[in-house]
Amino acid sequence: MQSWINVFLKLFFLLTPFFVLSMFLAMTSQWERRARHILAIRITAAVTVLCGGLLLFGEYVFSIFGITIDAFRVGAGILLFLSGLSLSRGEVIRPASDEHDIAVVPMAMPITVGPATTGALLVMGGEITMVREKLLVGSALLAAIFCVGLLLYVASEVERHISRTGLSILSRLTGLILASMAAQMVFEGIRGLLHTPITAGP
Repeated sequence: MQSWINVFLKLFFLLTPFFVLSMFLAMTSQWERRARHILAIRITAAVTVLCGGLLLFGEYVFSIFGITIDAFRVGAGILLFLSGLSLSRGEVIRPASDEHDIAVVPMAMPITVGPATTGALLVMGGEITMVREKLLVGSALLAAIFCVGLLLYVASEVERHISRTGLSILSRLTGLILASMAAQMVFEGIRGLLHTPITAGP
């Protein structure tokens, strides 16, 4: 149970929920509550499909391109660190979009599932091989996505109780957590690369 909770928390913060909520509120500031509810459900469905695909096909991506998990871990860790650094410094770039077509792009991708999240999920998918591990990570991922979706569904209520300043503080804290996760990912990747034997060429 403890391992499931650890994976759940890692995935939850990987989806940057408070940053996503801030963007959701900003991009739907003139929307009615019912329209926000429908959009939240569509975003949750899109994120589920995207994350599920990345987690399931991670190992195949590495085998197709001949990339080691440790090398990809370093690259994904760097992207995750940059993403966390931007959040912790409050640097937010709002993508221009049509309000009638924002569920998949940009809300699901790249706001919720950005390059750093994509890389981290691919690494996680490449690491897990046992059925028990896949069930554990898969269920934790679904729970994390559901929590993010629920947060978006009650966005109107959250907006009334938490100011934009409060959301900004939560987003910065999320950035610090992501930066710490990234440092650990890069360290493990470098350690794995250093212990990988170098094969001689033909």
